[in-house]
Amino acid sequence: MKNKLQRFKIISERDNVVEPGKELFTKIKGYWNEIYFQNINPVTIELACGRGEYSVALAKLFPNRNYVGVDIKGDRIWKGSTLAVEQNLSNIGFLRTNILNLDFFFAVGEVDEIWLTFPDPRPKNRDVKRRLTNPRFIELYKRVLVSEGYIRFKTDNTALFEYTLEELQLRNDIRDLAFTDDVCQSSLRGECFDIKTRYEEMFASRGEKIKYLRFKFG
Repeated sequence: MKNKLQRFKIISERDNVVEPGKELFTKIKGYWNEIYFQNINPVTIELACGRGEYSVALAKLFPNRNYVGVDIKGDRIWKGSTLAVEQNLSNIGFLRTNILNLDFFFAVGEVDEIWLTFPDPRPKNRDVKRRLTNPRFIELYKRVLVSEGYIRFKTDNTALFEYTLEELQLRNDIRDLAFTDDVCQSSLRGECFDIKTRYEEMFASRGEKIKYLRFKFG
């Protein structure tokens, strides 16, 4: 508990975290580039970013793009925030909020790309609506994403991957859908830039194949 409180205090004083209690928290919608990043570069968001490893790695690889890691857990965001500070990355920030509130913080078409990396699979039937690829979330992503923007999804969980494909195939607004049940052996591997989070390394060491898909709306 003591460590958590210390981490909460640290991120409350950091400029690279937007969270309740800070002025930007209620004013950032539609102004990520103008106010926060102060440039016109495209914005990528990682949802349920956890420790922020994927977002930080992307920000380091692509300095001419902006990145926002979104998670509700302050102690997780502390880790990503710390990595960004240690690597002197100015093109990444973190937003502490529930993903269901996404359109309170991003305007229509403000986001260029969305990553979902290893979200909680929510295997119980009663939790279907909480899966981040459930239709209510997909509609939310559609609102904030530019018309040509990709949604990219990685998971080790076969059931969640199959559920997601089934949901996408039921829609009539999905295009450029590509997927693989083993991204390491796929032609799609390059789209993931060989970035591996701590969880991905753990899953791979257990023999789990990493699944990946991406699509656009249209």
